[in-house]
Amino acid sequence: MSTINLQEIILDQRFYFNTNKSLIERDIDLSLYIKTSQIVVISGIRRCGKSTLMYQIKEQINWENQNYCYFNFDDERIVLESEILSEIYNTSHKLFGEISVFFFDEIQNVPNWEKFVNRMYEQGKKVYVTGSNSNLMNSEISTILTGRNKLIHLFPFSFNEFLRFLGKANTISKLTSLEKTNLIGDFDHYMNFGGFPIVLKENDLELINSFFQDIIYRDIVARFKIYQVNELKQIGLYLMSNISKLFSYSTLQNISGVKSLSTIKDYLFYYEQSFLFMYIKKFDYSLKKQIMNSKKVYTIDNAFMHRIGLSFSENKGRALENIVYIELKRRGYDVFYHSGKNECDFIICEGLKVIQAIQVVYHFNKLNKNREIAGLKETMQNFQVKNGLILVYHQDNITDLPENVKLEFIWNWLLKKE
Repeated sequence: MSTINLQEIILDQRFYFNTNKSLIERDIDLSLYIKTSQIVVISGIRRCGKSTLMYQIKEQINWENQNYCYFNFDDERIVLESEILSEIYNTSHKLFGEISVFFFDEIQNVPNWEKFVNRMYEQGKKVYVTGSNSNLMNSEISTILTGRNKLIHLFPFSFNEFLRFLGKANTISKLTSLEKTNLIGDFDHYMNFGGFPIVLKENDLELINSFFQDIIYRDIVARFKIYQVNELKQIGLYLMSNISKLFSYSTLQNISGVKSLSTIKDYLFYYEQSFLFMYIKKFDYSLKKQIMNSKKVYTIDNAFMHRIGLSFSENKGRALENIVYIELKRRGYDVFYHSGKNECDFIICEGLKVIQAIQVVYHFNKLNKNREIAGLKETMQNFQVKNGLILVYHQDNITDLPENVKLEFIWNWLLKKE
């Protein structure tokens, strides 16, 4: 690549990196990632705000005698070869002088990027990288960068961050009736539109279509050399239409026409790698049984459910359950489900110890009360859990709950400090 063209790209990207940033504070302590000497890896689904978070880090760093290099590899003007990294370094040095800090966007697109980043680290440079593939958080950094990196798994906005985006206070104490009504209205918007910054800024759920296409074609088809794109899409559409439900390999084979079980498993893995879908297992002390049992599927953001899923708009209970699951993962928990004589939506584990059981109910009433409590109590008895939690959107003033079962509105739970 010519030096003149690369210089132009570097200057273009640097300009846009510093332009039109919506600085919504995320619920992340950035000081932990500024003071560290380690490589900082920011990983998450496309358009969740990784570049903006990197910009916020840049703004908080003490820039005395420090020059930085920013480059986004998701740019059609460049050839994604290993040599491009050294070319960027040399060109940036000529433009800006000695480079102290690197900010690399979507670096997983470059072959052998880990070796270059590791070399910069050994030279005492500070490096921040982002990527839209979960391999960035495991296999690709598990060898060369082991013990030299700190990870940020970034999600779309939480409800707390969503309220901050709207410029509203997020207190849940001492609410007037009007303030409570407004809070519930904001939650309804969040439940339907999700937390992608650009979707909220444009107030345009149709943008989700392009996000879905980018994930299919750029994060999966191009990366993993997929040729049967229609089969891949059919599986994605089926999963998106069955969020929070159990699925089986045989069902996915039938709806997609894929005969090979290994191909089905590969497609599920590719979707998970792109952060679009996540799967949870039935908890069992036997890891073999965990693997063999059916899984439930969730998606990274409710906007996908409402725009890509088929006939989903009326199932508010599943939308609520998806929000809870994503929040649990955002908080770093290991999450499973329980199914026995009764069912429990989520059980939270630390290692092999179950620490909490959670049911999610849109409308908690006398008709479903016994069923939901039975699922909680069975889980609590089986795994020696002291307390159970029912998260609800609406409830019919039910007060006669067991002593060890707590009822809480979903928005209260989402806004609580951990």
